[in-house]
Amino acid sequence: MSKLVKNMVIAEIQSRLGNTREMLAIDSSRLDAVTANRFRLALGSRSIRALSVKNSLARRALRDLGIEALDPVLDGPTTLVWGGEDIVALSKEIAGWTREISELEIKGGTAEGKFLDAAGVGQLSTMPGRDELISILAGTLLSPGGQLAGALNGPGSQLAGQIEKISEQNEDVADV
Repeated sequence: MSKLVKNMVIAEIQSRLGNTREMLAIDSSRLDAVTANRFRLALGSRSIRALSVKNSLARRALRDLGIEALDPVLDGPTTLVWGGEDIVALSKEIAGWTREISELEIKGGTAEGKFLDAAGVGQLSTMPGRDELISILAGTLLSPGGQLAGALNGPGSQLAGQIEKISEQNEDVADV
């Protein structure tokens, strides 16, 4: 491949990645055509992109973008996977596919500029995602308010119940 063509391929890889700095490297080379197509279509429906790359060109393209964390896993057949809501959602999606398709292998990834090996990606896939963290935070923030409202309503409702009981007893006495 000529230097001009290599530079064009590197520029294409960089343009596809854009501002993405968090991604996974997987080996999907052992998938048959039907399974690979089903896999890529499912990823596309979740706004996840996949790009099979030549390692030397990917390494150069990623280094030019300031991503060197994936260098240890850029050997053998490699597909770069990025997108989705965040790196946690991406790792959950890919980990789910590796359980479904035994031929699919996670090689590693990068999150916040740090290298993740396959085990690290597996651990990341078990963590709560962005939406889950927001709901946990909202619940934590609202919990004291709910407890305060319950504490204020409790004695008032007991008093109202006692007043209602006394008024019912007075009505029964008045009827006789």
